[in-house]
Amino acid sequence: MILIVDSGSTKCDWISVDTEGNQLLEKIRTNGLNPAILSQDELRSIILESPELSEHKDKVSHLYFYGAGCGTDKPRELLEGVLGEIFPKAYVDVQEDTMAAVRATQNSITEAAVVCILGTGSNCSYFDGEFLHQRVKSLGYTLMDDASGNYFGKQLIRDYYFDKMPEDIRVAFASKYDLEADVIKSRLYKQPNPNAYLANFAEFMFLNKDSEYIQEVITSGIRLFMTNMVFQFDEELKNVPLHFAGSIAYFSQNEINKVAEEFGYKTGNFVRRPIEGLVKYHTD
Repeated sequence: MILIVDSGSTKCDWISVDTEGNQLLEKIRTNGLNPAILSQDELRSIILESPELSEHKDKVSHLYFYGAGCGTDKPRELLEGVLGEIFPKAYVDVQEDTMAAVRATQNSITEAAVVCILGTGSNCSYFDGEFLHQRVKSLGYTLMDDASGNYFGKQLIRDYYFDKMPEDIRVAFASKYDLEADVIKSRLYKQPNPNAYLANFAEFMFLNKDSEYIQEVITSGIRLFMTNMVFQFDEELKNVPLHFAGSIAYFSQNEINKVAEEFGYKTGNFVRRPIEGLVKYHTD
């Protein structure tokens, strides 16, 4: 059994296939496994809470994991250790989520492209057809992650508290979420996965996209992402496509295309969930 895993900070999808790519079990979903923000015990607990994973763990021969927080050695090694312990008969390969985005969006396995992730977090890399290049090291949701789910959640909460929302949007926002200050502070500073908590608020944007205010929030965030992250590959983008992966990107295609045009870039593929493309990559 081959397990292919695509994990953000919010959720994690597991697909089990045979060597021909035939799915063996129903897709399994667990909470996100970000080793940059979760402890060894928390990672282990999330995996073992799945009855299906616990039942079939000794049948797994290969495990290909792509995830947020796996771009540096220490977190990646932490997760590799946990996965190796739980799936003792498996060859374990842990890659950063950007490589999943590359493999799921590119038109061929050797296609060079600039690939962006806009999900719970955000990132941008250049794949030259063989190797991945990142010129800005991500410092996570507190300092970076422009145009991500947690970025937009933070913007909405700030605008609500600074009274910058139009009244109708303000009322709708307050009716959908518990915006008590003590609740928000507890979730951000005393509970795990504050970035995923913030990202939950981003759904509100896509339920209210006809609002001029919401349009401005989305466009401003994407423009910031283009300026800080995409522009670093301005020279490469003269010759290669600009692909996007992640739910925020998928539901913001019109706004992304508009901002990309401002910068003189032409967008390529948009993929909401990379895991389907990963199955093809690992079984072809």
